[in-house]
Amino acid sequence: MSGRHVAAIVAALLFAGGAAAQEQSIIVQSTTSTANSGLYDYLLPIFKDKTGIQVNVVAVGTGQAIKNAENCDGDVLLVHAKPAEEKFVAAGFGTERTDLMYNDFVIVGPASDPAGVGGMDDVQGALATIADKGALFASRGDDSGTHKKEMALWADSGVDPTAASGQWYRETGSGMGATLNAGIGMGAYVMTDRATWISFANKQDYAIQVQGDADMFNQYGVIPVNPEKCPSVNVEAARAFADWLVSAEGQAAIAGYKVADQQLFFPNAPGN
Repeated sequence: MSGRHVAAIVAALLFAGGAAAQEQSIIVQSTTSTANSGLYDYLLPIFKDKTGIQVNVVAVGTGQAIKNAENCDGDVLLVHAKPAEEKFVAAGFGTERTDLMYNDFVIVGPASDPAGVGGMDDVQGALATIADKGALFASRGDDSGTHKKEMALWADSGVDPTAASGQWYRETGSGMGATLNAGIGMGAYVMTDRATWISFANKQDYAIQVQGDADMFNQYGVIPVNPEKCPSVNVEAARAFADWLVSAEGQAAIAGYKVADQQLFFPNAPGN
């Protein structure tokens, strides 16, 4: 979407509603990493200053965010599980899915590195080693995008970790921050998106042990909810937000967000 088109949508919203346009709001059903990393705290004021549209974020695991959007409890979906996103659109719940940005997943662990996987860039090999040595591993176990990716990587490694549930494999049923806290408390390895790890304050002696495998790529997508399924959708405001995110201005804003001088998300919307 060109900057000119985004500007036209914004102008139309302001012209149509005058002061009322300043009171427009939308709900974004979102994965937790974009919220926990502070990205929305950075982006949303920029968007509101430009449009007057208030964006309210519900940050849950990707699986729950998709369910919420299917229940018409949102105007835009922003998550990171592409097959599930494409299914959402194919079922008619979303109008279209657009690549938005990416980062990657990493496996963090204690300095003692009990499985000896530190420095590995073969994630399947690292997971197989963790399982073989029975080293503690804390999983979100919550059908989030991170959990979906983790389970796909375990499958690729030839290991079913759920067979060891409650033994070396510990499922928290919690979000990323809570799972990191739990994992660090028990000395377990944890798979997390890099943005959450960079922003996470309770690292103690933990460090990234496994990274750099192409299979740990983490793509985010944005999808406006389909008003044909959900008549309550604020169509124009939802479209304005989605279009701004993938515009040159929105993409530059995403690229500009840093924590500890590190860029957390890398924009890759088509055409930018």
